Amino acid sequence: MYHQPVLKNRRTLLERAEKFISDIYFTDCNLRGRWWTCWFKVNLKIPDSWRGKEVHLLWESDGESMVWRDEQPVQGLTKEGEKTSYILSDCLKDEEPHSVTLYVEVACNGLFGAGQGSMIASPDSNRKFSVQKAELVVFNRDVRELLTDFEMLIDIVKELGEGEQRGYQALFTVNEMVNLCDPSDPSSFSKAHSLAHTFFSQRNGDSQHTAHAMGHCHIDSAWLWPYEETIRKCGRSWVTVIRLMEKNPEFVFTCSQAQQFQWVKSWYPGLFSQIQHYVKKGQFIPVGGTWVEMDGNLPSGESMVRQFLEGQRFFNREFGIHCKEFWLPDTFGYSAQLPQIMQGSGISNFLTQKLSWNLVNTFPHNTFFWEGLDGSKVLTHFPPGNSYEMKGKVEDVSLSVKNNKDKGRANHSAVLFGFGDGGGGPTQLMLDRLNRVQDTDGLPKVQTSSPDKLFSHLQADSDLLCTWTGELFLELHNGTYTTQAQIKRGNRQCETLLHDIEIASSLALCQDRTFQYPVEKLQELWRLLLLNQFHDVIPGSCIEMVVEDALRYYEGTVLSSCPLKPQPYRCVANGTVLMDNGMLQTVINKDGTLASLCLINANREAISDSCHGNQFLMFDDVPLYWDAWDVMDYHLQTRKPVLEVVQPLRVVSSGGLRGSVSFTLRISDKSTITQEIVMDAMSPYIKFNTEVKWAESHKFLKVEFPVRVHSPNATYEIQFGHLQRPTHRNTSWDWARFEVWGHKWADLSEHNFGVALLNDCKYGYSVHKNTMTLSLLRAPKAPDVNADMGTHHFTYAIMPHTGSFQDASVIQCAYNLNFPLRSFQCTPDTEPWSAFSISTAAVILETIKQVSHQMKRALVVRLYEAHGSSVTATLCTTLPVREAWHCDLLERHDAARPAHITSEGITLNFSPFQIVSLLLIL
Repeated sequence: MYHQPVLKNRRTLLERAEKFISDIYFTDCNLRGRWWTCWFKVNLKIPDSWRGKEVHLLWESDGESMVWRDEQPVQGLTKEGEKTSYILSDCLKDEEPHSVTLYVEVACNGLFGAGQGSMIASPDSNRKFSVQKAELVVFNRDVRELLTDFEMLIDIVKELGEGEQRGYQALFTVNEMVNLCDPSDPSSFSKAHSLAHTFFSQRNGDSQHTAHAMGHCHIDSAWLWPYEETIRKCGRSWVTVIRLMEKNPEFVFTCSQAQQFQWVKSWYPGLFSQIQHYVKKGQFIPVGGTWVEMDGNLPSGESMVRQFLEGQRFFNREFGIHCKEFWLPDTFGYSAQLPQIMQGSGISNFLTQKLSWNLVNTFPHNTFFWEGLDGSKVLTHFPPGNSYEMKGKVEDVSLSVKNNKDKGRANHSAVLFGFGDGGGGPTQLMLDRLNRVQDTDGLPKVQTSSPDKLFSHLQADSDLLCTWTGELFLELHNGTYTTQAQIKRGNRQCETLLHDIEIASSLALCQDRTFQYPVEKLQELWRLLLLNQFHDVIPGSCIEMVVEDALRYYEGTVLSSCPLKPQPYRCVANGTVLMDNGMLQTVINKDGTLASLCLINANREAISDSCHGNQFLMFDDVPLYWDAWDVMDYHLQTRKPVLEVVQPLRVVSSGGLRGSVSFTLRISDKSTITQEIVMDAMSPYIKFNTEVKWAESHKFLKVEFPVRVHSPNATYEIQFGHLQRPTHRNTSWDWARFEVWGHKWADLSEHNFGVALLNDCKYGYSVHKNTMTLSLLRAPKAPDVNADMGTHHFTYAIMPHTGSFQDASVIQCAYNLNFPLRSFQCTPDTEPWSAFSISTAAVILETIKQVSHQMKRALVVRLYEAHGSSVTATLCTTLPVREAWHCDLLERHDAARPAHITSEGITLNFSPFQIVSLLLIL
């Protein structure tokens, strides 16, 4: 390898090495600033006098730890997660080794990272971590059992209160136990324990509610720690679960996210083999069917399909199972197309919890049918305890009944127990607690269960369940539609690029039999994109180290990009600038705002009277707590227009096929906006190519268009379709939607006229009365103090139209803005050709790709109905298609549903917003 010559300056070389490990200087770019681990070698010698005793290594440290023995991980330890000991022997025997060498790997983070000053903060690179205890101890299990008895009985007294007879029985029992128990006389413990056992053995009636207890360990794939630390969190948490299964054969543990299983398989192959063993036994249960627990709003429809495709294929290949439930406890809202995508992926049940965080309205159900945009239904359950990390306490069990909003309709619910978010998972103490109250009068019945058992019971008793139609909108965390704009831009660009690569590769496959479809590379790139769609990454609610990881993954996918060099078009300057392309005419003020935007053929003005379009606005943005996550409604009271002009409007190009003007505004002494407004020949919309140099703190930048339209609802694009939301604030459900999400476009229309707002990488919108607003940039300081600082590029467009947005081709125009033409090198004699066409604008041909399984000469084509109509469409192709079959989203063909090929093409019937996938065999 070639090296630059080393200068012979001892001092600089020495100090360079010193600074590289300094905990004071340059910690942003040296080893001290990275997530890292320390290793401790622990030599133990157990005294012979401890024969017959239960012997533990007691280990307490600030950092999460992993115990290694004989070169294998054997136990995760964390003080926050109530796991501070490793069992060396249950009952020490002479033949057991009395001298043991262990290695303990300690991470420089706790369960929730290493935040500076608070949990939701950037990591503190100067924070010190220490080991407080490393002791060889004898564990007295009789005392532990008795402590658990006392704890559970005292909690029953508190939980049932003075109005319940059973509470008084618990009180008298625990009082008598105190009378019997002498801490200095271990022989008294059994009598006290016997009293508790008698109480807990008094059983319930047959009609009592049943709580289905499942071990759980929600591990954020990245959040307050980077991806690499998540791998260690998975190892620490899951090896502990395996140890619990060895001692508790009835213990059941649910675990989602195929990506995390893949990580463990690569980093801890021995542990992965043990997991496979317990999966076969039915104790370790993979759930969810997705690559990661993704955000429920921002990924495209195709990305959501790939989450299930990659996840289900992994679980099937590694464990021989197919997940029947979608598992998404902790995300920030749920698209109305998810039920159809679930159904298409072989999933009919859904478990989540996050809507219990609603800031304004209480969601009215815990168990219900969720009906999606196309009418698909899935059985949905929110654990009534409003948590996916319960601890097995009396209150947790009791809440399953108290909080249940479907009493009388559903007599079963889930209790998910175990430390979560930062991992950790269940403990033996949690299992002991739940064991006490399996069938105890006064509390719900508690049974060790699985998702399949729970949903089977719920389905069997589903006659009285209610149905919720449409999106599940979380009335909180709506700042995540905007935070970390570079991540959102990278996501949209990579979704677009992978779409185009798959189409180009599919067409090359058809044209050239020697072409090798890049299966492995595409899977690798898709999996990186899906990983970044995790529900704390694409929303921007993560630390800076995660942002750096995510942007690096995007850079590996974005090979090249094309917005054209400006070419001239007709433009007239006279203080203001008039631009006209025969379809649109606009008058632009010197500060870049639109004084007028006229749809020429209809003679309709789009900008509201006495208002200006393209008005930039700044808002104060200080939420109550969750900085990167939340935008509060009171921010709307701080509206300040951006008015200071640095460079007035000037003509960049005029004449020819493109006209453009540019200007620069000052946001503050630290931030500026430079914008090029572009009008192309024959284009139905005006583009705004925008550069923002952004260095604000707790500010929110938006752009607004007050339009001459009156309608009670606005329409927003979502995955494979669109939905309407109110423009008024009549009810609490309406005003809680002051900031909403959408994808490539939003539209406000009255009969025969409307205005669409398009974008190439933004997701936050607000349409109130007649004002359309697009959210552009935020500046939160936690958990990433540098969130969104720097230079940003993005494009949005305004499109007035006659008729409905469907008839005006708003959907197609938004695709055009997001999917620029890509040129490919061809030989001079290449004949022009078109591979596919569709007979109606109501149907979008979304995806063309090679099938994921063994058939090499077969394509999957995915289409969806985009207008909200029932329609018959004909798909025409010039490709050499031999057979065509309907298939599901996992690309499994339906032998009972051939797609008939005629001389006209393939005829397909669509219901509103239906997704149709075809398997084309060449």
